[in-house]
Amino acid sequence: MDARSEGLPVNDDPETADPHDADPHDEKAREDDSRENDDTRDDGARKERAPAEPVDEGPVDEGDVLFAEQGGSWWVVAIGPVMVGAVLAMEITGPGQVHWTVMSMFALILVAFALVQVYAARRHVSVCLTETTLRQGTRTLPLSDIKKIYPPNESHEAQKWESAKALGELHGVPRRRKGIGVVLTDGALAQAWARDVEGLRRELTEAVRAVQLGLPPRGTKD
Repeated sequence: MDARSEGLPVNDDPETADPHDADPHDEKAREDDSRENDDTRDDGARKERAPAEPVDEGPVDEGDVLFAEQGGSWWVVAIGPVMVGAVLAMEITGPGQVHWTVMSMFALILVAFALVQVYAARRHVSVCLTETTLRQGTRTLPLSDIKKIYPPNESHEAQKWESAKALGELHGVPRRRKGIGVVLTDGALAQAWARDVEGLRRELTEAVRAVQLGLPPRGTKD
């Protein structure tokens, strides 16, 4: 029964009202509103603390290619089929039996072996020098990391840089290549390498000097 209908005094002041007289439905509604406000504040705080998305600045201009060696030629793959073809030609023109199955399998083996060799050479023994970078195998070094380039060793005594680690993923200078001694900005000795070592030395020396002088790549527009 309502207190007002009985003539009893009713306290309408929320500050002096007895908390035990409060409607439980109102208490639950206030708790739900408080929880929603806390969740909203937490979401806003998480959004404020979220790191900014990285900005894609696009590809870096490495400049023109100054020197390049592929490391291996695909024409080597054709050596096996040519040899097998020559043997088949002799068998066809001769009086004996033609071993088509055996020679075909032999040709496939030679082609597969050559493909693996050429692919590995082009991946791990290739060289590419641009105006700002030097790639040796699969690893690329900024020219700004090169502090000094040694001249060729024309004496009979071995120089210290000749036993240094080669640039790239290989530990030593690859076969049929020669090294160029370099000092990196962290003080470490290393060897750049190429088949045409003098051509690489000439282009590398000029490119490193240009980077040290702060000259931009030739194709860069101000």
